[in-house]
Amino acid sequence: MNTRERIAITDVSPRDGLQNQTVAVSTADKLALIRHLAAAGVRSIEATSFVSPKAVPQMADAADVIASARGQPDVRISALVPNLRGLERALEAGVTEVAVVVSATETMNLRNINLSLEQAIRTGAETLRGARRSGLATRAYVAVAVECPFEGPTPIERVVSIAAGMLEAGAGEVVVADTIGAAAPAQIDRLLAALAPAVPIDSTAIHLHDTRGLACANAWAALQRGVRRFDASVGGIGGCPFAPGAAGNLATEDLVLMAEQSGFDTGIDYAALAEVVDFAQAILGQSLGGRSMPWYRRRRSGRR
Repeated sequence: MNTRERIAITDVSPRDGLQNQTVAVSTADKLALIRHLAAAGVRSIEATSFVSPKAVPQMADAADVIASARGQPDVRISALVPNLRGLERALEAGVTEVAVVVSATETMNLRNINLSLEQAIRTGAETLRGARRSGLATRAYVAVAVECPFEGPTPIERVVSIAAGMLEAGAGEVVVADTIGAAAPAQIDRLLAALAPAVPIDSTAIHLHDTRGLACANAWAALQRGVRRFDASVGGIGGCPFAPGAAGNLATEDLVLMAEQSGFDTGIDYAALAEVVDFAQAILGQSLGGRSMPWYRRRRSGRR
């Protein structure tokens, strides 16, 4: 009997990982990526986003992706929606879980969705309320929660205020996002400590990028604070197209290896996940993999 504590991982590679790729990825390949992730044991996948195809061309096939992906047994398939119009499109496609995103600074909202901070907060809350009325599961991202590429360090009290507002509006999960990978473990610890009175720890998730090589260390800091919900992206692919300097996400395989070796249960098979990395490399035509992959590839080939 497995008595290890379980952590929940949402793989965001089909959405956050692919949204800014210069290689056009076919709908069939996106669906194959989702199927491979599910076969490796991933039970929560952010599959696409219902944003403007002009702004993010890689997500133009969102409805087709959802129509096919939602048939994965025992897998949460979610989509990002920017506003009520995006929610309407997602509902038409049969989505059962959606996420909204509110950046914690004025400039990032203007660059990302062409709204002021106040407008973005209002839009996020309206969209969450609409999703809950429709019976959907909900997540809310608070982006640039540590540092903004345009305004510098983000005030913690603002992050807490936005997160609390999203929770009140109906977010089932509040995702604190280090969008440009600027955080160090002590900053994650301080942020989560400040957030705890406003958002229950079991409703808190964290979304990390590995720009400065500290994503896994930051995940460990979050684990120590009691966080058990994480975003990650297989192969470390990703990065926000509207955030200069945002490197790839925390690699799912690195998070799985770190968590499993530390006594947690992810339900995800590392070896199978490595095969997904190989598949993602093939469809994107680039070298991929988290920091643990060179070790694993040597081990797989019989070398040490």
